[in-house]
Amino acid sequence: MKTIYLAGPEVFLPDAGEIGQRKKQLCRQYGFCGLFPIDSEIQMADDHENLGYAISRGNEALIARADIIIANLTPFRGVSADAGTVYELGLARGLGKFPAGYSNVQQDYLQRVWQAFGDGPLSAQSAGEIRDRQGLKIEEFGLQDNLMIEGGIRAGGGLFTTHDARPEEIFTDLTAFERLLQQLQSRP
Repeated sequence: MKTIYLAGPEVFLPDAGEIGQRKKQLCRQYGFCGLFPIDSEIQMADDHENLGYAISRGNEALIARADIIIANLTPFRGVSADAGTVYELGLARGLGKFPAGYSNVQQDYLQRVWQAFGDGPLSAQSAGEIRDRQGLKIEEFGLQDNLMIEGGIRAGGGLFTTHDARPEEIFTDLTAFERLLQQLQSRP
């Protein structure tokens, strides 16, 4: 049975254990074993800094055990995916794991960045030269996030999908996650 590391910002939710169990149950339903970040055995540390490092090592060990990574790349605390999730996806890709990702927001990166940092109507901007209020160029590739994220998934032969979840379910809607499991199940 192939194992899947379940990366994403769900670990910060008040019901992180419950959402982790739901994702792992869906994995079992499709013939996989899900590894959720809070599954790792963590040695209790004497201070917060060392506890943080222990969690990091534990998650890296789970990624090393996995065959596949599914990363929830839904924007978290800003216009882009959770930084820890992006790190985990990059680590998994570097280790040769099969990469898959999803976002519960269908609006592309350019639109999200413009809403947060643009000045005036986006339609008044010149293609290829769209800049934010500080004059910094904004990526215009029609991708869901920074080009290295989706580009890395594609370069690794991976899968990526989106689903427009309701705002109150942005981190708990598992429609796109289950869609990826269905696609993974049909792969050799």
